[in-house]
Amino acid sequence: MNTPAPALTLPEELILLTLDPDRGRPTCKVRNLAFGTAGAALAELEIQGRIREEGGRIQVVNPLDPADPLLAELLRTLPQAKGRRSGMRARRWVDDFDRHVHEKYLDSLVERSLLSRETRRFLGLFPYHRHFPVAPDLVPAVFDRFSAAEAAGYPDHRDRVLAALVSAIGLAGELTRLGRNGRTAMKVMRRSEWTAAAVHYNVKQNESGGDGSGWSSGDSGGGGGCGGD
Repeated sequence: MNTPAPALTLPEELILLTLDPDRGRPTCKVRNLAFGTAGAALAELEIQGRIREEGGRIQVVNPLDPADPLLAELLRTLPQAKGRRSGMRARRWVDDFDRHVHEKYLDSLVERSLLSRETRRFLGLFPYHRHFPVAPDLVPAVFDRFSAAEAAGYPDHRDRVLAALVSAIGLAGELTRLGRNGRTAMKVMRRSEWTAAAVHYNVKQNESGGDGSGWSSGDSGGGGGCGGD
C-alpha cells in the first residue's frame, strides 16, 4: 500500500526539489537557496490571498493568521499597507529573512519526520548539518511532479511560481528535462513573477559582492548549481 504524498508548502517543495538525497545537502549554494526559500514563502502567502505586490512593495491584504504556523509568523513580519506606495520592499524582505525562513522550514521538515538531520563538524571544529529524506521516494516524487508540470506547460499557477523560483536560484538547467527550451520557459516566468524577481535580484547581488551581510551557513560548501562555487 502506497503512502499518500505529504502536503507541502512552496518553501518545503523548493527545499526538497533542490536536495541531493545521497549527500544530504542542496545542489546549489546554501545562500541562494535561502533567498529562494524566502521568496517561496512570500509566494505561498500571495497564493493564499494574504499579501499582494504593488510597485515592488509587499502589501498585506488579509492579516488573519494562515493555518500554517510558520506562514502566520512570517505574515506578522510584514507591515500593514497604508496606501499604494506603502509596504515593505520585496527585495529587502527576501534579503532580511532568507536565513530565518530557510532554517525554519528545514526544522519543520525534520519535525514532520520528512527529513532526518545529521550534525557534522568541518575540520573537526565547526558544526554543520546534513539532511536526508526519511522516505526514499520523497525527493523523486517531488521531482517527478515538477517534471510532469513542465511537460504539461505549467497549467497551474503554483507550478509556474515554483519554476520561476528554480530559475531565480540558477537551477533551471539542472532540473529541466526540455533543455534550452525548458530553461527559456522558466526564465520568462521568473521575469513575470515578482517573488522570483526579488529572489533573482538578491542572488545576483550576492554573487557580485553587493551583499554586505557576510552571512554564512556554517556548511562546508554547496553544490555546483545556483551559480556554482
